[in-house]
Amino acid sequence: MTHAKQLSRRAMLHTSAGALLAGAAGISPGWAQQAYTSHPASRIGQPQEGPDTPKLTMYMEDLLDKAEARRLKQIGITWVDTQALPAQPWGMDYLQPRVDALKDEGMRVAIMMVRWSFNGGMDPNMSQIVYAGPDRDKEISKIKETIVNCGKLGIPVVEYNFYNHRATDGYANVEGRGGATMTEFKYERMKDLPPIAVEGVHTYDQTWSNLEYFLKEVVPVAEKAGVALSLHPNDPPPPMSRGSAQIMNSFSDWKRLIETVNSPSNCLTFDCGVTRELGEDPVVVGNWFASRNRIGQVHFRNVIMRKPREDYTEVFPDEGDNDMFEVMKLLVQNNYKRTIMPEHPRGLDADKALPKDWGGYVGWTYDVAHCKAMLQIALRQVRGV
Repeated sequence: MTHAKQLSRRAMLHTSAGALLAGAAGISPGWAQQAYTSHPASRIGQPQEGPDTPKLTMYMEDLLDKAEARRLKQIGITWVDTQALPAQPWGMDYLQPRVDALKDEGMRVAIMMVRWSFNGGMDPNMSQIVYAGPDRDKEISKIKETIVNCGKLGIPVVEYNFYNHRATDGYANVEGRGGATMTEFKYERMKDLPPIAVEGVHTYDQTWSNLEYFLKEVVPVAEKAGVALSLHPNDPPPPMSRGSAQIMNSFSDWKRLIETVNSPSNCLTFDCGVTRELGEDPVVVGNWFASRNRIGQVHFRNVIMRKPREDYTEVFPDEGDNDMFEVMKLLVQNNYKRTIMPEHPRGLDADKALPKDWGGYVGWTYDVAHCKAMLQIALRQVRGV
């Protein structure tokens, strides 16, 4: 170090020491830092679910299980969806204890789902309705009883399916990022499979006629009971399945559903994943239904689509073709207030280490967290809350 630099450094230190001493003596130079005074902003926090917002939901297998309820509440779920249910009708003796058990946990039933799948096929009672069997009216009367009971208990939505045959024959598990399990559908795998004898073969027009009969019977009952009926569209949505036509595998069919019986109780389960599987834009389709208040529930998931209706892979919500934030935003913009299910969690290694009755809890937690973030950002952006 040169002599000049040493002098310069000594001068700087001398000046700094003098400033400190001056401050201690009450002589404050103009550049000295003033005393810190706290003026914190009022608490903003994150937007939360409320009566006028969408609510997140997920499946709960046993509504009487306190441990399962605890697991759901820990990830922010207080509205539950049910699918592991007995045959129709659901009497008050079945429903009331479950509604009461959830109420004790600060939770509510969002949706009860009519049993369609049973022992690897369609529920034999539901098949009477879908195929117009001799006991159709008897089985419809049971569903009417269920709807009335749900209305009495404040259960807002009853969901159902109307497949001739669900095209699960086209599914296969494939590896995704990090080896996580994805669900791939290829119509090529099943397009030449023969009809199943107990199901028979049903045409497009026959199936629509059977659905129209059902709607005209049950929708007025649901409207009087204050319950929304929500039909889940065909998923997977190929044009044919085991020789029978699919009737809920196009945007035009979805619109036809709610136009067949014009009622606020006649709704569609809007699945943005299925919408993409059809080759449609979920934002366009979602706006059409949400603007008419005809969405009974939202299924919030993502896919990579290669050929409409025939070739796609279900993936993590953050990596598919759908812009999930735009889907969420359209729901908030249209004042949608029912539930959103971030369904179809991917297969994660962590879940293999958990008990089977936890039902893919880690995968669900990932989907719920992603969905909740989308909801909070949409509420902040659209409503400024």
